[in-house]
Order: sequence, then structure tokens, then C-alpha cells
Amino acid sequence: MRYTTEELLAASIAHTIEDGEVGFTGLATGKAAANYITNIPIMAMELAKRTHAPNLTILLCGWSHNPDLSCLDHMPESEFENELLNLPCEAQMTDWPGPWSHRAGDISFAFGSGVQVDREGNINSTCIGDSEHPKVQLVGPIFLPEHLAVFGREYIMMPHHERRNFVDKVDYISGVGYPGGMEGRRKLGLTGGGPKYIYTPKCIFAFDEEGKFFVKSIHPGISKKEIIENTGFDVGNLDGVPTTPEPTEEELRIMREEIDPKGILLQR
Repeated sequence: MRYTTEELLAASIAHTIEDGEVGFTGLATGKAAANYITNIPIMAMELAKRTHAPNLTILLCGWSHNPDLSCLDHMPESEFENELLNLPCEAQMTDWPGPWSHRAGDISFAFGSGVQVDREGNINSTCIGDSEHPKVQLVGPIFLPEHLAVFGREYIMMPHHERRNFVDKVDYISGVGYPGGMEGRRKLGLTGGGPKYIYTPKCIFAFDEEGKFFVKSIHPGISKKEIIENTGFDVGNLDGVPTTPEPTEEELRIMREEIDPKGILLQR
């Protein structure tokens, strides 16, 4: 194909970003996690900034404002490596919360991930099995409670689309989605925010204004059967679900030549 799955996702995300927003993502480690939590989101935000959202603020790792990643020779593995600290950017935040307060609702959107997500948008990055005696202990919630509680909208980025990742009910809620729909969030005291999209290598899931789950689009070359067989809950009737739009030649040029000329974000 003339584009990669990562480029497809980046272009799709870019179309959902509006001018003047503030987008937040961290620096993940491990190839799959880094691709979906860091690299694709950065590419998407940079693409939006170069096409239709020039006043977008990219907040990397919570402290670097609009960094110039084209200067990197490789992606750092730590949020405070010298390569990132010395990277040209518009500003660096030296205190917390600084000019952007997540609790005040200043973050328009953010990107997070986990090993499990359910149809209510609850996400698990804490453990597999009973939390008192887990089969697998994971990294923990990190910043996910805040992501899904007080940010404007959350993009859940899932590197793997298998039944063990998309479950009927997560083993542990690290970040809360829509238990009981939007009304359920309100009962928890959460008046806004929450997951908006779930991006996977196979499709895009989304939530409507009432917090109801649906399949937004299926990627080119992926069948309805693949979605059904690899999702551990009912995805509903897939008839009429559109195909995820392919990136344009101009979008591919911007991503490859302007944003990532060295191929370190979306390795080709």
C-alpha cells in the first residue's frame, strides 16, 4: 500500500483536531506502545498544525511546548533525557501546573492506552486478574485517572486489537469511561471529558454524546468478520460502517518530508 497503518491513523486523528486547542501526550517506551501513545499522536498533531490548526499547542510530556522533533536522530526513551531537554521548542514548563492546568480544563485532548478496554470505554493499565492477587502486575494507572476525568476528550490508542484487549469488562478501572453512559459519569461527579475515540490497527471505535459505543470506521483491507472475531464484546451491526478515509498524497508528503524527514516517528 502507498501508506502505513500508522500514517492512516495519524491522518484520521488530525482531521478531528481543531485550531486553538491544546493537545497532550507523554513519552512511552517499547515499540508498540511508543508508536501508539507517542509517535502517532505527535504526527497527527503536527499534521493538523501544518494544515488547518496553526494555533494548536502540542504539549509533550507535560512540559515541552511545540517541540521541533525533526531535529532528533532518535526518539528518547525517557521524558527527561538530554535530547528532549535540549530540543528546540517554543517554551519549556518549569513548574506545575504552569500555564496549562489539567484540573481547570485547559487540556483539550490527550492520548492514553492500556492492555484492556471495554465497550463502556473503561481502560485498564494496572493488573490482569483480581487486583488483590493479580496474574500480571502492570505499570499502574500513571496519569490515566486525570486523562479520562478532566481532559476535554481522550483518544484511547490500542496497539493490539485482540479479544484479550477488547473485553466485556476490564479487570481494573485505571481510567473511567461511561459506566451507565453519560448519566453514569454524571453520577460519579464527572460532568465532562471521557473517551471520544478508540484507535486500533483494524478500526476506529467512538462514543456518541450519550456515551454510547459504536464502530466509526473500518480500515481498508479489514473485514467486518475480523472486527467481530477480534473484539470480546458485541460491536453491533456493521452494515453501513464506512471505510476509514485514506491519507491524501499531500498529507503523506507533509508527514514524510516535513514532520518526519528522518523516519524516526513512523518508521517506514
